[in-house]
Amino acid sequence: MKIRQILNNNAVIVMDQGEEKIAVGSGVSFDKRKNDVVNPKKIEKLFVLKENEKLQQLLLRIPEEHFTLSEKIIDYAEKQLDTELNDHIRVQLADHISFAIEREQNGIQLKNALLREIKVLYRQEFDVGLWAIQLIKEKMEIKMPVDEAAFIALYIHTMKSKGGDIHETVRQTTMIQKMVQVISDFLSITIDATDISYDRLVTHLQFALMRAKYQDSHVMDQEMFEMIKQKYPISYQCAKQVAEEAAVSFGIILPEEELGYITLHIERLRPN
Repeated sequence: MKIRQILNNNAVIVMDQGEEKIAVGSGVSFDKRKNDVVNPKKIEKLFVLKENEKLQQLLLRIPEEHFTLSEKIIDYAEKQLDTELNDHIRVQLADHISFAIEREQNGIQLKNALLREIKVLYRQEFDVGLWAIQLIKEKMEIKMPVDEAAFIALYIHTMKSKGGDIHETVRQTTMIQKMVQVISDFLSITIDATDISYDRLVTHLQFALMRAKYQDSHVMDQEMFEMIKQKYPISYQCAKQVAEEAAVSFGIILPEEELGYITLHIERLRPN
């Protein structure tokens, strides 16, 4: 297998059996250049590129140590839960971990209002989450709150779940589509559906709608909420428009604290 593109020290794009693939492995690109042959013993995982373009994008946009941490968490989860997780978790969890580390470094800590329920309902996944935040502490010297263990548990549980009501899924997808359109119109931008930031936003809106449906408040500290409003006024006004769309078009009331989280995601979509 020859290297087509080096993504980082631990990931390269190679040509294998007539297909472009992402090869992941510790030091797989060390001392290598384009067109060099990859040592197959260095490759830990292979992904078909055309099915994993967002993974390629992610590897180029987040620190590679964040992706490495995520892979370790996934490997540990699969062993502890004795199951194979959906490949989509590689993008979603790595992106979430990177975003969480970034927030922590900026002094922004998010509370998980479902912490108690997650600890009871998803005990094994939560234990994986606890292991994950300990790993982050050891490797990054960043102490994550226990709330983050619960967030990680939800991602892992979602990626092992199957099925669901198709009618509810279609309705929820329509709601998210309209909410994203509100953001696009408000900011006068075209949101790239292949962009990682779009995935991040849609994933959060999905959870926000679920919480609203079951009347589970996503509690944010009031002081933190006020800081976000003041720091990102344009994105906050946009989030208010999103909430109005949800209320007027679908009869769903998003609690004020939820707007703080949506504001953070919108801010990442705004042009620099």
